[in-house]
Amino acid sequence: MKKVKLNNGTEMPIVGLGTWLSAPEDVYNAVLTALKNGYRHIDTAMIYRNEEAIGKAIKDSGVKREEIFVTTKLWNTDQGYEQALKAFDVSLKKLGLDYVDLYLIHWFKGYKKAVESYRALESIYKSGKAKAIGVSNYNIHHLMNIINNCEIPPMVNQVETHVTLQNHFLHEYCLENNIQLEAYAPLMSSRIKELLKNEVMLKIAEKYNKTVPQIAIRWLVERNIVVIPKSVTPSRIISNYDVFDFSLDEEDMKEIRKINTGRKIFVEFDNVDY
Repeated sequence: MKKVKLNNGTEMPIVGLGTWLSAPEDVYNAVLTALKNGYRHIDTAMIYRNEEAIGKAIKDSGVKREEIFVTTKLWNTDQGYEQALKAFDVSLKKLGLDYVDLYLIHWFKGYKKAVESYRALESIYKSGKAKAIGVSNYNIHHLMNIINNCEIPPMVNQVETHVTLQNHFLHEYCLENNIQLEAYAPLMSSRIKELLKNEVMLKIAEKYNKTVPQIAIRWLVERNIVVIPKSVTPSRIISNYDVFDFSLDEEDMKEIRKINTGRKIFVEFDNVDY
Protein backbone atom coordinates (compact mmCIF):
# COMPACT_ATOMS: atom_id res chain seq x y z
CA MET A 1 0.00 0.00 0.00
CA LYS A 2 1.56 3.28 -1.13
CA LYS A 3 1.42 6.25 1.24
CA VAL A 4 2.32 9.90 0.94
CA LYS A 5 3.91 11.85 3.78
CA LEU A 6 2.16 15.10 4.72
CA ASN A 7 4.09 18.21 5.75
CA ASN A 8 3.76 17.29 9.44
CA GLY A 9 5.04 13.74 8.93
CA THR A 10 1.61 12.05 8.95
CA GLU A 11 1.35 9.24 6.42
CA MET A 12 -1.75 9.13 4.20
CA PRO A 13 -2.69 6.15 1.98
CA ILE A 14 -2.67 7.31 -1.63
CA VAL A 15 -5.92 5.50 -2.52
CA GLY A 16 -9.03 5.71 -0.36
CA LEU A 17 -12.77 5.11 -0.53
CA GLY A 18 -14.95 8.11 -1.33
CA THR A 19 -18.44 8.11 0.19
CA TRP A 20 -20.24 11.14 -1.25
CA LEU A 21 -23.90 10.27 -2.02
CA SER A 22 -23.42 6.89 -0.37
CA ALA A 23 -26.51 6.31 1.75
CA PRO A 24 -25.96 4.98 5.30
CA GLU A 25 -27.46 1.59 4.48
CA ASP A 26 -25.05 1.25 1.53
CA VAL A 27 -21.93 2.88 2.93
CA TYR A 28 -21.70 0.50 5.90
CA ASN A 29 -21.16 -2.49 3.60
CA ALA A 30 -19.00 -0.44 1.23
CA VAL A 31 -16.58 0.44 4.04
CA LEU A 32 -16.49 -3.15 5.27
CA THR A 33 -15.75 -4.35 1.71
CA ALA A 34 -13.05 -1.74 1.27
CA LEU A 35 -11.29 -2.51 4.55
CA LYS A 36 -11.49 -6.25 3.90
CA ASN A 37 -9.80 -5.76 0.53
CA GLY A 38 -6.84 -3.62 1.50
CA TYR A 39 -8.13 -0.07 1.77
CA ARG A 40 -6.97 1.85 4.83
CA HIS A 41 -8.33 5.28 3.95
CA ILE A 42 -11.98 6.35 4.23
CA ASP A 43 -13.24 9.81 3.24
CA THR A 44 -16.51 11.31 4.47
CA ALA A 45 -18.03 14.66 5.47
CA MET A 46 -20.73 15.96 7.76
CA ILE A 47 -22.95 16.89 4.82
CA TYR A 48 -22.79 13.31 3.46
CA ARG A 49 -24.93 12.28 6.47
CA ASN A 50 -23.22 8.90 6.73
CA GLU A 51 -20.61 9.46 9.45
CA GLU A 52 -22.43 7.21 11.94
CA ALA A 53 -22.64 4.28 9.51
CA ILE A 54 -18.98 4.71 8.58
CA GLY A 55 -17.94 4.80 12.24
CA LYS A 56 -19.90 1.61 12.90
CA ALA A 57 -18.29 -0.13 9.91
CA ILE A 58 -14.82 0.87 11.09
CA LYS A 59 -15.60 -0.53 14.53
CA ASP A 60 -17.10 -3.74 13.14
CA SER A 61 -14.33 -4.31 10.58
CA GLY A 62 -11.86 -5.72 13.07
CA VAL A 63 -9.11 -3.52 11.61
CA LYS A 64 -7.18 -1.60 14.23
CA ARG A 65 -8.22 2.03 14.43
CA GLU A 66 -4.64 3.27 14.12
CA GLU A 67 -4.32 1.49 10.78
CA ILE A 68 -7.22 3.42 9.20
CA PHE A 69 -6.94 6.97 7.87
CA VAL A 70 -10.28 8.74 8.37
CA THR A 71 -11.17 12.11 6.85
CA THR A 72 -14.24 14.24 7.53
CA LYS A 73 -15.09 17.84 6.67
CA LEU A 74 -16.55 21.05 8.06
CA TRP A 75 -19.73 22.06 6.27
CA ASN A 76 -20.40 25.59 5.01
CA THR A 77 -23.14 26.51 7.47
CA ASP A 78 -20.84 25.60 10.36
CA GLN A 79 -17.96 27.84 9.29
CA GLY A 80 -16.58 30.39 11.76
CA TYR A 81 -14.39 29.76 14.81
CA GLU A 82 -16.86 28.69 17.50
CA GLN A 83 -19.23 26.99 15.08
CA ALA A 84 -16.40 24.94 13.59
CA LEU A 85 -15.29 23.69 17.00
CA LYS A 86 -18.84 22.57 17.80
CA ALA A 87 -19.32 20.96 14.38
CA PHE A 88 -16.11 18.99 14.74
CA ASP A 89 -17.24 17.57 18.09
CA VAL A 90 -20.53 16.49 16.49
CA SER A 91 -18.72 14.72 13.66
CA LEU A 92 -16.35 13.01 16.06
CA LYS A 93 -19.28 11.79 18.15
CA LYS A 94 -21.15 10.50 15.09
CA LEU A 95 -18.06 8.66 13.91
CA GLY A 96 -17.59 7.21 17.38
CA LEU A 97 -13.88 8.02 17.26
CA ASP A 98 -11.42 9.68 19.62
CA TYR A 99 -9.74 11.47 16.71
CA VAL A 100 -9.81 11.82 12.94
CA ASP A 101 -6.74 11.62 10.75
CA LEU A 102 -7.70 14.60 8.62
CA TYR A 103 -10.21 17.42 9.05
CA LEU A 104 -10.92 19.71 6.09
CA ILE A 105 -12.85 22.92 5.44
CA HIS A 106 -15.27 21.64 2.81
CA TRP A 107 -15.69 24.73 0.59
CA PHE A 108 -14.42 28.30 0.34
CA LYS A 109 -17.04 30.67 1.81
CA GLY A 110 -15.16 33.96 1.89
CA TYR A 111 -11.70 35.06 2.96
CA LYS A 112 -12.60 36.16 6.50
CA LYS A 113 -14.68 33.09 7.29
CA ALA A 114 -11.98 30.85 5.86
CA VAL A 115 -9.41 32.24 8.28
CA GLU A 116 -11.79 32.01 11.25
CA SER A 117 -12.65 28.41 10.38
CA TYR A 118 -9.06 27.42 9.76
CA ARG A 119 -7.97 28.85 13.11
CA ALA A 120 -10.52 26.50 14.68
CA LEU A 121 -8.92 23.65 12.76
CA GLU A 122 -5.55 24.72 14.12
CA SER A 123 -6.94 24.47 17.66
CA ILE A 124 -8.37 21.03 16.93
CA TYR A 125 -5.01 19.94 15.49
CA LYS A 126 -3.12 21.19 18.54
CA SER A 127 -5.52 19.25 20.77
CA GLY A 128 -4.57 16.01 18.99
CA LYS A 129 -8.14 15.30 17.89
CA ALA A 130 -7.15 15.72 14.24
CA LYS A 131 -3.81 14.32 13.14
CA ALA A 132 -3.78 16.61 10.08
CA ILE A 133 -5.82 19.55 8.78
CA GLY A 134 -6.45 21.15 5.44
CA VAL A 135 -9.00 22.41 2.96
CA SER A 136 -11.17 21.22 0.11
CA ASN A 137 -12.22 23.07 -3.04
CA TYR A 138 -9.52 25.73 -2.65
CA ASN A 139 -7.68 27.34 -5.52
CA ILE A 140 -4.32 29.11 -5.33
CA HIS A 141 -5.68 32.46 -4.13
CA HIS A 142 -7.71 30.71 -1.42
CA LEU A 143 -4.64 28.81 -0.23
CA MET A 144 -2.59 32.00 -0.17
CA ASN A 145 -5.14 33.57 2.17
CA ILE A 146 -4.71 30.73 4.66
CA ILE A 147 -0.92 30.61 4.37
CA ASN A 148 -0.60 34.37 4.83
CA ASN A 149 -3.01 34.66 7.77
CA CYS A 150 -2.76 31.43 9.73
CA GLU A 151 -0.05 29.70 11.73
CA ILE A 152 -0.10 26.15 10.36
CA PRO A 153 0.04 25.62 6.57
CA PRO A 154 -2.67 23.33 5.16
CA MET A 155 -1.51 19.75 4.84
CA VAL A 156 -4.03 18.70 2.18
CA ASN A 157 -6.14 20.35 -0.52
CA GLN A 158 -8.91 18.09 -1.85
CA VAL A 159 -10.29 19.19 -5.23
CA GLU A 160 -12.02 17.80 -8.28
CA THR A 161 -9.27 16.24 -10.41
CA HIS A 162 -9.54 13.82 -13.32
CA VAL A 163 -8.19 13.27 -16.82
CA THR A 164 -10.14 16.19 -18.32
CA LEU A 165 -9.49 18.52 -15.35
CA GLN A 166 -5.85 17.87 -14.57
CA ASN A 167 -5.02 20.88 -12.32
CA HIS A 168 -1.36 21.13 -13.30
CA PHE A 169 -0.88 24.73 -12.10
CA LEU A 170 -2.67 24.09 -8.81
CA HIS A 171 -0.66 20.91 -8.33
CA GLU A 172 2.59 22.79 -8.93
CA TYR A 173 1.63 25.42 -6.36
CA CYS A 174 0.76 22.72 -3.82
CA LEU A 175 4.07 20.97 -4.41
CA GLU A 176 5.96 24.25 -3.98
CA ASN A 177 4.17 24.85 -0.67
CA ASN A 178 4.30 21.25 0.59
CA ILE A 179 0.52 20.79 0.41
CA GLN A 180 -0.73 17.35 -0.64
CA LEU A 181 -3.21 17.47 -3.51
CA GLU A 182 -6.10 15.01 -3.22
CA ALA A 183 -8.48 14.15 -6.07
CA TYR A 184 -12.21 13.68 -5.76
CA ALA A 185 -14.37 12.67 -8.74
CA PRO A 186 -11.34 10.89 -10.27
CA LEU A 187 -13.69 8.87 -12.50
CA MET A 188 -15.53 12.02 -13.63
CA SER A 189 -18.59 11.45 -11.42
CA SER A 190 -21.80 12.08 -13.46
CA ARG A 191 -19.74 12.19 -16.66
CA ILE A 192 -18.15 8.77 -16.17
CA LYS A 193 -19.55 7.59 -19.52
CA GLU A 194 -17.30 10.14 -21.24
CA LEU A 195 -14.32 8.63 -19.44
CA LEU A 196 -15.29 5.06 -20.29
CA LYS A 197 -15.64 5.93 -23.99
CA ASN A 198 -12.46 7.98 -24.30
CA GLU A 199 -10.35 6.47 -27.07
CA VAL A 200 -7.00 7.36 -25.50
CA MET A 201 -8.01 5.79 -22.20
CA LEU A 202 -9.41 2.70 -23.91
CA LYS A 203 -6.19 2.20 -25.86
CA ILE A 204 -4.01 2.53 -22.75
CA ALA A 205 -6.31 0.24 -20.75
CA GLU A 206 -5.98 -2.44 -23.42
CA LYS A 207 -2.18 -2.08 -23.38
CA TYR A 208 -1.98 -2.84 -19.66
CA ASN A 209 -4.91 -5.28 -19.55
CA LYS A 210 -6.65 -2.98 -17.08
CA THR A 211 -9.97 -1.13 -16.98
CA VAL A 212 -10.31 2.54 -17.91
CA PRO A 213 -11.12 3.46 -14.27
CA GLN A 214 -7.97 1.65 -13.14
CA ILE A 215 -5.92 3.67 -15.64
CA ALA A 216 -7.55 6.91 -14.46
CA ILE A 217 -6.73 6.10 -10.84
CA ARG A 218 -3.20 4.93 -11.61
CA TRP A 219 -2.56 8.14 -13.58
CA LEU A 220 -3.24 10.11 -10.37
CA VAL A 221 -1.07 7.76 -8.32
CA GLU A 222 1.76 8.30 -10.82
CA ARG A 223 1.42 12.05 -10.19
CA ASN A 224 1.59 11.39 -6.43
CA ILE A 225 -1.94 12.74 -5.99
CA VAL A 226 -4.12 11.06 -3.36
CA VAL A 227 -7.26 9.65 -4.97
CA ILE A 228 -10.63 8.67 -3.46
CA PRO A 229 -12.83 6.86 -6.01
CA LYS A 230 -16.38 6.41 -4.75
CA SER A 231 -18.44 3.25 -5.09
CA VAL A 232 -20.84 1.08 -3.12
CA THR A 233 -20.55 -1.85 -5.55
CA PRO A 234 -18.20 -4.52 -4.11
CA SER A 235 -16.64 -5.51 -7.44
CA ARG A 236 -15.88 -1.89 -8.32
CA ILE A 237 -14.50 -1.12 -4.86
CA ILE A 238 -12.11 -4.04 -5.25
CA SER A 239 -11.22 -3.15 -8.84
CA ASN A 240 -10.53 0.49 -8.01
CA TYR A 241 -7.88 -0.59 -5.51
CA ASP A 242 -6.20 -3.00 -7.92
CA VAL A 243 -3.79 -0.39 -9.29
CA PHE A 244 -0.49 -1.19 -7.59
CA ASP A 245 0.81 -3.97 -9.84
CA PHE A 246 1.68 -1.79 -12.84
CA SER A 247 2.99 1.66 -13.79
CA LEU A 248 2.17 3.93 -16.71
CA ASP A 249 5.15 4.77 -18.89
CA GLU A 250 6.12 8.33 -19.78
CA GLU A 251 4.52 8.16 -23.21
CA ASP A 252 1.17 7.14 -21.74
CA MET A 253 1.34 9.97 -19.21
CA LYS A 254 1.94 12.41 -22.08
CA GLU A 255 -0.98 11.00 -24.07
CA ILE A 256 -3.33 11.39 -21.10
CA ARG A 257 -2.16 14.97 -20.56
CA LYS A 258 -3.34 15.79 -24.09
CA ILE A 259 -6.98 15.04 -23.20
CA ASN A 260 -7.08 17.76 -20.53
CA THR A 261 -9.85 20.27 -21.30
CA GLY A 262 -9.95 22.14 -17.97
CA ARG A 263 -13.73 21.65 -17.82
CA LYS A 264 -15.20 21.29 -14.34
CA ILE A 265 -18.13 19.07 -13.38
CA PHE A 266 -18.73 20.71 -10.01
CA VAL A 267 -19.28 24.37 -9.15
CA GLU A 268 -16.43 26.88 -9.40
CA PHE A 269 -14.90 27.45 -5.94
CA ASP A 270 -15.68 31.20 -5.84
CA ASN A 271 -19.36 30.71 -6.71
CA VAL A 272 -20.74 28.40 -4.05
CA ASP A 273 -24.29 29.39 -3.03
CA TYR A 274 -24.86 26.56 -0.57
